Amino acid sequence: MANGFVLCADDFALTDGISRSILELLDLGKLSATGAMTNRPHWRRLARELGAFSGRADLGLHFNLTCAAPLGPMPKLAPGGTFPALGQVMRTAVLSGAIRREIAAELARQLDAFEDALGRAPDFIDGHQHVHALPGVRRAVLDLLARRYPAGAVYVRDPADRSAAIRARGVAVAKALTISGLAAGFRSAALRRGLRLNRGFSGVAPFDPERDFAGDLKSFLLRPGAAHLVMCHPGFIDDELARLDPVVATRPIEHAAIAAFEPPPSLPMRRLRDLL
Repeated sequence: MANGFVLCADDFALTDGISRSILELLDLGKLSATGAMTNRPHWRRLARELGAFSGRADLGLHFNLTCAAPLGPMPKLAPGGTFPALGQVMRTAVLSGAIRREIAAELARQLDAFEDALGRAPDFIDGHQHVHALPGVRRAVLDLLARRYPAGAVYVRDPADRSAAIRARGVAVAKALTISGLAAGFRSAALRRGLRLNRGFSGVAPFDPERDFAGDLKSFLLRPGAAHLVMCHPGFIDDELARLDPVVATRPIEHAAIAAFEPPPSLPMRRLRDLL
């Protein structure tokens, strides 16, 4: 039975506006985790502010292969110095061992950037657009994590959940089921390598500014897993965001809803390490 949940904001350091939103929500005690995109130029400037929340929230790497530029050369996956779209990553990673080696090297660079800035390992690793769990990418990710960290030292996000729970929540059902399908087998592969994972996942949203996100946030807590993780995407809009990411209009809506949200007493917000 669930005894709490994690509320994790994705995309820290993607833009200044997103980062300021997340820092504000962390300071209010409205988030219990956030994942940072350490390939972004904002990361090093903002890392000290984020690091102040160590011990109060889980701080992790939001591994990125689909937005902006890698930290090092990737001549096969990103020959022009810019990451490709998600579909190309999915296709080429499955087919090419050389690209999988490039992915492992880029993951190491992004982890190095996290550790250099905060002076410690991340609490967890997940992926922008769930890229870490995709077929073709996952083996490179999981093998590197198992070599780099002691068993149980970090956790990885499992973006899959039970189909019955997804349907009961009634939010972006087709999208959530698709993500679960693409992540099939990820959990067992991670457990074989001694990695910890959340048990239960929600937060998949249609990114529709006309929706009641406060209502969706409550729905994300229906049928929670034993160590449930809810992702979210708050942010303040700035000029940079529209150039980099399709999710724009809903970010301030999510910020306002999260700032006002009070978890039910029976399901308190916690760090994942306290639930595993």
